Amino acid sequence: MLTDKMNEALNEQINAELYSAYLYLSMEAYFQSIDLPGAANWMRVQTQEELVHAMKFYDFMNERSGRVLLKPIEAVPTEWDSPLAAFEAAYEHETKVTARIHKLVDVAREEHDHATESFLQWFVNEQVEEESSTDGVVKRLNLAGETGGGLFMVDQELAQRVFTPPPAQGQQQA
Repeated sequence: MLTDKMNEALNEQINAELYSAYLYLSMEAYFQSIDLPGAANWMRVQTQEELVHAMKFYDFMNERSGRVLLKPIEAVPTEWDSPLAAFEAAYEHETKVTARIHKLVDVAREEHDHATESFLQWFVNEQVEEESSTDGVVKRLNLAGETGGGLFMVDQELAQRVFTPPPAQGQQQA
């Protein structure tokens, strides 16, 4: 069973994960509006990942007899100055999510909640990949420039990203 403090912190994280999905969906719409279908695809995949993350927290809380309380999702930006600015914002957002996950681990330790701490390790590791992935796109956009052939090539690369759901709880990836 979750303590009240842990339950509240996990509810806040569900909201943060849904905000993340909403943010990336907004970024997808932005990229669609400026005719960058590859970047839009990248953001669509990111949206799907964030929804999976929210549901992992939701399911975990229910397994631990917690009480999920869904709250309003804060409005997200809808415009960026450039493709690079959008991906820089995505990278900055992922660093904030990483800090949130680390704080959740701290709460789990304070509450002596070993099950939640163990559960959160997947997210600790996931955030390494999330930051690396968005930072990689920022670096490629910086190299390619924001107009012409370089941007076209990066957009073509981003179009190749596909959504791969994580394995079910307790299963290892091959």
